[in-house]
Order: sequence, then C-alpha cells, then structure tokens
Amino acid sequence: MDNISHTEENYLKAIFKIAEKEEGRPVNTNAISTEMKTTAASVTDMLNRLSKKELIHYEKYKGVTLTIKGGRLATLLVRKHRLWEVFLVEKLHFSWDEVHDMAEELEHIQSEELVERLDDYLGRPKFDPHGDPIPDAEGNFTFRKQAPLADLHQGEKGIVVGVQDHSTAFLQYLDRLQLSLGAQVTVVERFDYDESMKIALNGDKEHIVSKKVSQNLFVQKQ
Repeated sequence: MDNISHTEENYLKAIFKIAEKEEGRPVNTNAISTEMKTTAASVTDMLNRLSKKELIHYEKYKGVTLTIKGGRLATLLVRKHRLWEVFLVEKLHFSWDEVHDMAEELEHIQSEELVERLDDYLGRPKFDPHGDPIPDAEGNFTFRKQAPLADLHQGEKGIVVGVQDHSTAFLQYLDRLQLSLGAQVTVVERFDYDESMKIALNGDKEHIVSKKVSQNLFVQKQ
C-alpha cells in the first residue's frame, strides 16, 4: 500500500465520520472543510491525492465515498481512536471532554498487536466514552436503537447513551447538568415557542434544555 501521511489518515477518518452521520450518502466537500477546519481549496487538493491512491471515489459536485481500501483504513483509525479514548477515561481517569486530542495522537500508532492487546485489556468494549460504537478487528460495529432526545414526547423516558457533539464546551456543559451517559431523563414539558423542553434527570432534578442540546443527545427509549 502507498505510504499514507497522518494528514491523509485524518481526512479519511473525517470522511468516515461524516458518512456515518449521513447514513452512508456521499460526503460533500463543504462538510469535509468544516470537519477539518480548512479551506475548500485545500480539501479539493487532498481529495485528488486520496483519489490517486485509490482510497476514495471523488467526482466534483457529486461528493466523496470511501473505496474498500479507504474504508478499511478509516475503520481501523476509528477503532484505535475510540479504544484509546476508553483507555484514557477508564484507566487514566481523564474526563470525557479531555481525551479527543490525545486519542488523535495515539490513533496513528501503527502496531496492530498493540491495538489487539489494548482491546483485550479493556475487555473488548463496544462503545467509547461518548457512546460511539467501536469496530472490532474485522471492522464490525455493534449498533443499538437510539434517537435524539428531541424526538421524545412529553412523558416519555430515555437513558442517555451518546452525544453527537464532542466539543469540549458541550461536554463540560453536560457535566454541569450531570447529563452523563447512563442518566435517565423524562420529558416533563415541551415548549412550542423555541422547541426547548423541561426534563427530569434521574427522576429528580429538573432542567430546561434547548433544542440544540436535545438534538445532540442520544437516548434509548424506555
């Protein structure tokens, strides 16, 4: 296989993550530009490079998809990233808002044996600290039925199982509300004016959460 730079790996992972949210539809260059925090021109240049290496299918104005080779590489990067996040949170006791950048560095370690030993050491976790599924060594994911909190109706309950927004600001905000993974939420009231909602947390504390927050929290309905 061609040598792949860390930057190229980061682009493949970005395309993978966007496609994950878009349920496999072709990824547009604007979304990649936003994810990578770079210009459209830089994205186009990189996509041409990745296309020449047969890691993506790219047609201008039609979007980007990963090839089989590109998909395998991206899946391995996601696997490493999410396993390292579990390690950093569970074993080194970092908080969930601290681990993304460290895992970004660690995911580029190439040793497959290290990855397999890490997976075994952690007890082969299925999900990372943000609730994202961790692919196994064959690239298979464990999927579960989940929905945004915004989809729950008044009186319905759910368990928080994941977040869409991984930003430090959002995760710290959730910590202040004690809206961590595993928390039980009940929709007490919905407000038509701004689509915010009042929720009861673990059957006790009540909070008003905005539409943006409810769209970025995944729950399993009870």
